[in-house]
Amino acid sequence: MFFLDSQEQNSDHHLREAMADLNHESPSRPCANGHRSTISLRTNQGGTFCFLCFANLVSDQRVPTVHVSYAISQLSIALSEPIFLRTLLSSHVHFLVSPLVQALSSFDDAPIAIQIMETISLLCSVKESSIGEDFVERISDQLSSGALGWSRRQLHMLHCFGVLMSCENIDVNSHIKDKESLVCQLAEGLQLPSEEIRGEILFVLYKFSGLQFTEQNVDGIEILSSLCSKLLCLSLEALAKTQRDEVRLNCVALLTILAQQGLLANSHTSHVSSMSLDELDDDPMQTAETVVTRPCLNILFAEAIKGPLLSTDSEVQIRALDLIFHYVSQESIPSKQIQVLVEENVADYIFEILRLSECKDQVINSCLRVLDLFSLTEHSFRKRLVIGFPSVIQVLHYVGGIPCHPFQIQTLKLISSCISVFPGSASRSQVQEIALVLKRMLEKHYSQEMGLFPEAFAIICSVFVSLMKTPSFAETPDVLTSLQESLRHAILACLSLPDKDSSQISHAVYLLNEVYAYCSAPTCINKTSCIELRHSVIDVCASHLLPWFLADINEINEEATLGIMETFHSVLLQNLDAKVVEFAEILVSADWFSFSFGSLGNFSTAKIKQRVYLMLSSLVDVLLKQKTGSLIRDALPFLPSDPQDLLFLLGQDSSNNRELASCQSAALLIFHTSWIYNDRLADDKLVLASLEQYILVNRTSLIRTISDSPTMLHLVNLYSICRSLQNKRYQISYSLEAERILFHLLNEYEWDLGSTDIHLESLKWLFQQENISKSLSYQIQKISQNNLIGNEVHNVYGDGKQRSLTYWFAKLISEGDSYAATILVNMLIQLEEKKEQENDVISILNLMTTVVSTSPTASNQLTMNGIGNAIHRIVCGFTNSSFGTSFATLLLLIFNILASVQPGVLKNDESWDAVFMKLLNYLSLRKTAITQNNEGMMVIGILSLVLYHSSEGALMEASRSIVLNSYLVSAINTVIDVACSKGPALTQYQDETDIGEALAFTLPLYFFSLRSLQIVLAGAVDWQTFFGPSGNLETLPIVCIHCHNLCRLMHFGAPQIKIIASCCLLELFTRLSEQIDTKKEQLRCSSSYLRSMKAVLGGLVFYNDIRVATNSALCLSMIIRWEDMEGRTEMLPTSSWYRFIAEEMSVSLAMPCSASNTFVNHHKPVVYVTVAMLRLKNKPEWLRTVFDESCISSMIQNLTGTNISSEIVILFRELMQAQLLNSEQAAKLNRAFQASRKQMQRNGTLDETVEEQVQRTVSSINDHGEVCDYLVNLMVSKSLGHTSGCETNSQKKKQVLNEIEQLSNLLSPCKVYAKQRYKTNANRETS
Repeated sequence: MFFLDSQEQNSDHHLREAMADLNHESPSRPCANGHRSTISLRTNQGGTFCFLCFANLVSDQRVPTVHVSYAISQLSIALSEPIFLRTLLSSHVHFLVSPLVQALSSFDDAPIAIQIMETISLLCSVKESSIGEDFVERISDQLSSGALGWSRRQLHMLHCFGVLMSCENIDVNSHIKDKESLVCQLAEGLQLPSEEIRGEILFVLYKFSGLQFTEQNVDGIEILSSLCSKLLCLSLEALAKTQRDEVRLNCVALLTILAQQGLLANSHTSHVSSMSLDELDDDPMQTAETVVTRPCLNILFAEAIKGPLLSTDSEVQIRALDLIFHYVSQESIPSKQIQVLVEENVADYIFEILRLSECKDQVINSCLRVLDLFSLTEHSFRKRLVIGFPSVIQVLHYVGGIPCHPFQIQTLKLISSCISVFPGSASRSQVQEIALVLKRMLEKHYSQEMGLFPEAFAIICSVFVSLMKTPSFAETPDVLTSLQESLRHAILACLSLPDKDSSQISHAVYLLNEVYAYCSAPTCINKTSCIELRHSVIDVCASHLLPWFLADINEINEEATLGIMETFHSVLLQNLDAKVVEFAEILVSADWFSFSFGSLGNFSTAKIKQRVYLMLSSLVDVLLKQKTGSLIRDALPFLPSDPQDLLFLLGQDSSNNRELASCQSAALLIFHTSWIYNDRLADDKLVLASLEQYILVNRTSLIRTISDSPTMLHLVNLYSICRSLQNKRYQISYSLEAERILFHLLNEYEWDLGSTDIHLESLKWLFQQENISKSLSYQIQKISQNNLIGNEVHNVYGDGKQRSLTYWFAKLISEGDSYAATILVNMLIQLEEKKEQENDVISILNLMTTVVSTSPTASNQLTMNGIGNAIHRIVCGFTNSSFGTSFATLLLLIFNILASVQPGVLKNDESWDAVFMKLLNYLSLRKTAITQNNEGMMVIGILSLVLYHSSEGALMEASRSIVLNSYLVSAINTVIDVACSKGPALTQYQDETDIGEALAFTLPLYFFSLRSLQIVLAGAVDWQTFFGPSGNLETLPIVCIHCHNLCRLMHFGAPQIKIIASCCLLELFTRLSEQIDTKKEQLRCSSSYLRSMKAVLGGLVFYNDIRVATNSALCLSMIIRWEDMEGRTEMLPTSSWYRFIAEEMSVSLAMPCSASNTFVNHHKPVVYVTVAMLRLKNKPEWLRTVFDESCISSMIQNLTGTNISSEIVILFRELMQAQLLNSEQAAKLNRAFQASRKQMQRNGTLDETVEEQVQRTVSSINDHGEVCDYLVNLMVSKSLGHTSGCETNSQKKKQVLNEIEQLSNLLSPCKVYAKQRYKTNANRETS
């Protein structure tokens, strides 16, 4: 009997029969030995059981054991009878106590002893019986007396006593007469070599001790306390010697009881004595003072406990670990005693148990709680922890996957302790393993799959920080990815979980800060992985932490607030990173200045104040890209916590107070930076009043100290914003004296508007002040110089964006409500009058070009403010032999102004005419009018734009001079003649010579001259002369390129030349068509002349450039119309080419691909030609074959709201008028068009797109291609058949709706004509 609870004997014998007569009569006859019948009982089998005979038999050692065994078995059988047992317990049971105890102590035979113990257990297990106390009393007396000595008989007696002590229905304590003798005898027995006896003794002592403490028996507890040292010493020696797990269990159980009651701790106050066996016999209570001192108790305990820890029985290991826990967890146990256990390698045994535990929860829990206590001895234990580190990692895998595992915290503590103290102990694989486990824990915590104790979360953050400090971390692959994900999960978990814990947030922010510090270290800062990690940290701060912080500031404690601000501050300190600048802009866009001062209201401690101002200083350094934040850092000790107090400081005289002056500079910087980002720290009225007071009381020091400092610019910006806001509210309450002083400073002292950031409203207000024109002129000069050398800085804030000073300067000019344009033009005039260095003139011209390029409408303001006069003054200064180095810059400016100015602005400015005459003179002075240099080409482009504006009634005199200029006419005709003379070799010739470039500039000039002729020489041009032979060239005083030459260029020219020539030809055809219609004329050209042109145009209808194809189709349609008017269409009915055009169009429209771009756009040229043929008086018969019923039905079926264009509507209208649609097709067509119209009207302007602007400026005079492309795009946009896509959706819809309306009006009388079949003689009209 060696187990604790499992060794208790239970009786399931219950009386199941009916209650018998309690007065059962004893047999009248005596037994065979003559004993009275009163001491015997009858059994159910009819026999008689004599108790006296039984007692004599089992008590006689001379009786053969077989008889004794038989007698006991018969008693056991009788006891199984309920009536016998009930009668026995009521009258004769006490007759059995003495003989059974005597027999147990007399026989060495184990089977008999077992039978006796089973019988005693059976008797004691009955609840109604009190015989158990008698057995306890007799057996305890036997053991206390020591009469039996230490033999096998004593072993059985001990076992039986242990069984009795395990019975719950027996009052053991009350029936042990001499507890002290009993304990002493048992302690003596522990020194015997028999492990069986030691095991039984230890069990009895365990049960005895448990009873004393459970029942709070004072005498028993005192006895144990007095003998504790001896018991502890002997028990530990027994534990150390035994190899049997049963003995170990009993010994550990006893020691655990003593440890739980603090007796083991008390034993440290007196040394344990080492006693020989003889000495113990003489004086069992001998104290330690009389004998030689034994080894230290802790060492003895450490040696003894190793055996159970090495056991293969997990229960023994668990109980041993529990013993260690109770032993070292006593408050009176000093850490030095724990250190002894660690130094005796007990921790190594525990780590080995962990390694072999197979993650059994009970084993792990017992190990971890002991190791947690061992960790108190930091120095000694950590050395052992390094050895057991792999085992702890193994456990981490297990506890990390269980929600709120009770020993998760202890495991994480061990991991953290080892890595933090011995960073080199973790290998690369271990680092990666730990990081992955921790990442999964945080991921599950964030997704709420698994809970985490707050302390566990804190330790995880600490472990990651320790991992980053290990040498293996940087060498571990993919560990930064795990860290990045873990960091995000940690932050998001804190922010998104319902129960927000400020302490958890503090730990997460601490990890965030450390991660950023790691990836910003000099050794890591340029690594790609670290850059990604750093950007991830900034993203977490900007996307998650900042919004939460701004919203929940009132729920966060001071520590968390400090941590978050410190993290943000750390990010801002890396101000060279573009991501950092982006983060800084996010901060200020979230009104960080106001939020910071609000934090000072919530937490009025010095730490918060210092952190707020330091962060604001770094924020200013990042935003303003200057080290102006030092103004805040220098004044930090003296700065108040309230913005109102800052305003109060501004109104004080600081001429003799350096600290106050420092605070004022810092205050101006803070208000300046916050206001340019629209973060108003105070009402603008209060700010303006403080600024005016500041100017008035510090006027002397302003001139002396800050006229050339950033503080001056901050003051100007703030003052200008406040005044601008007042103007918008129509308030005029301000100090004239303060304004006068400020304007005096601006006019008399040098300052650079581009050297600091400024708000757009401030810039506008400054340029609206005429009193500082002198200073503004200087600022414009600085802007022009920076623009010239490429030092432009984006430092103006407006409409939510940060743009360059030049950009907003251009916008100011275009808006026209400031003196910006006037000052700029006057500066150019003044520079010209003073004959300043030409570089200054060039810089101003370049600035004007940039202004016009940035905001094309600024050219209107420049023109209205006299830019034409200024340019005229400059060109008048040029001589015929030298046009100066600024000539190229001036030409670029003129070109861009003409490209973007509104024609109406030019009408009343005669100075431009003089400029263009000077440019014509420039061309006439060249050896050839069409020069190949940059200036010559740009002049041609400018003249083209002059002619372009003349079509709107502007620059009429200059245009008339251009079109009648003999030098220009001769030069253009020469270029055309040379090009046309090359024939098929023109394409190759263009690539090898400059003729292609000359054509690219000559033809646009010719195109715009054609458009200008009808205005400047209205009615004086006979357009039919352009269709005559080239021999008529000398009779015309204007530029004249005949149609056949244009056709040659369209046929043989390069793609760009084809586009330009087709536009010119279409313009000529349009003017001729207008003349023919107006004057009712007939063509004077021959049929062969027309045939040659039709051959070229017909071939280009299918050209891959839709612009060339459309222009050619329109020209061909006009020729067909002219021929129809004069009856020259006899070739159409037999022309296979025209039939091919119609068939190609019908097939493309009938194919089921109507939503494609090919259907929507590329059918237009052939539609124009087909419509022209449908409008003929005598239509070709093959049209009915091409547009048969099935073809038209397929075309109608393919119509949808997305592919109906105005050309399609016109085509179907002509098909209907040509009687090629039947009534059913007409009805379907009408329904399709009406549905499309409803859809367009329903959508309204939802699908309108922004109008595609033709490029309105060019950037360089040296790029001929850019200038030419601009002119070509302008030509195409003004051409009758332009398909450049410049129409907006609304314009296209309007055209389609107009055409549908016309078709609906045609159908309104419901007159629909059926098709004429081949053999039908008359048309059938249906209504």
